[in-house]
Amino acid sequence: MNPDSPKPDQMFAPQKSPPDLLTLAFFSPKGLRAGWRLLLYVLLVVLLRFVLGQVVSQVWRNPPWGLTPTFILAGELVGIGAVFGGALVMSLIESRPPGVYGLPLRRVLGRRFLQGVLWGLAEVMVLLALISAWGGYSFGSVVTRGGVVARWGMLWAAAFIAVGLFEEFGYRGYSQFTLASGIGFWPAALLLSTIFGGLHLRNPGEGWVGASGAAVIGLFYCLTLRRTGNLWFAVGAHAAFDWGETFLFSVPNSGFVAEGHLSDASLHGPVWLTGGTVGPEGSVFCFLTTGLMFALFCWMFPAKPSEGQAIPAGGAATH
Repeated sequence: MNPDSPKPDQMFAPQKSPPDLLTLAFFSPKGLRAGWRLLLYVLLVVLLRFVLGQVVSQVWRNPPWGLTPTFILAGELVGIGAVFGGALVMSLIESRPPGVYGLPLRRVLGRRFLQGVLWGLAEVMVLLALISAWGGYSFGSVVTRGGVVARWGMLWAAAFIAVGLFEEFGYRGYSQFTLASGIGFWPAALLLSTIFGGLHLRNPGEGWVGASGAAVIGLFYCLTLRRTGNLWFAVGAHAAFDWGETFLFSVPNSGFVAEGHLSDASLHGPVWLTGGTVGPEGSVFCFLTTGLMFALFCWMFPAKPSEGQAIPAGGAATH
C-alpha cells in the first residue's frame, strides 16, 4: 500500500472545510469579533436608554428644567442604567464577570476613587491658579452660606459622581475592553478618546481647543485604567474636577453655568486664557495641567514588566 494513501478509517471520515468569508467576517477563533460585540452593546445601550428615559418621563412628568444637580442626576442615572445594563447583558453572553469591564463593585468608592478625587481637585486648583495668575479669574464674593452651601455642595458631588460613572464607563468601560481586544489597548483608547472629545463640540460655545482638551484628558483616564486595573481612579478625578469647576470655583463647565454655586466668580480676558464661555477646560493651560498629570502619574504608578500581558483584552482587571 502506498504510504501516502489515506487509511481505510480516514476515507469515510467527514472532512472539515475551511470557513467561508461570511463566517470569517463575523467570527475569529476566539468567537464573535470585537467590532460586532461592540455594535451589539451600543444597540443595547440605545434601547435601554430609550426605555429608561420613557419610564422616567412618566414618573417625573414635570421636571424642573435647568442646570440643577437634581435634574442632572436624574439624566445621568438613566445613562448609567443603560451603559451598565448593556454591559451586564454582554457579560452573560460572553460568560465574563461584569467587573472585568472596569468597575468591580468590591472596589466601589474605595482607595483608588479617593486618590482620583484628590487628583481631580488638584488639577482644577492648579488650572484656576494659572488662569488667575494671568489675570483671567476672580473668585468674587461668596453667595451661598451656612447649611445651604453644604446642601448644594453635597448635591453637586452626587450629581458629578453620577457624571463620572456614566462617562467613564460609557467610553472606557465595556467599549474600551472590547475594542482593545480587537485592535489593541492604545489604538482603542485613542479612537474612543477622540470620539469623547468630538462629542463635546455639541456643548454650547464649545470649540476645538476645549474638545481637544477633553480628548487628551480622556487619554489620561485611559492611562489610569491601564496602570491601576480599573476605572475608579478616573471616576473620582472626573467627578472632582467637574465639582471644582461648577461649585467650588463657580465657573462655566463645558459651556454651562449651573445653579447653586459658591461665589459670583468671573472669567475675564482672552479666550485662549480663560476658555471663554466654555470655561477653564477650554483654556490652553488645560493642556499644561494634563501634561503634568501624565508625567506625575507615570512616575507614581510605573508600568509593570508584565503590563502588556496582564490585561490583554481591554486593560481592566477583575480585582
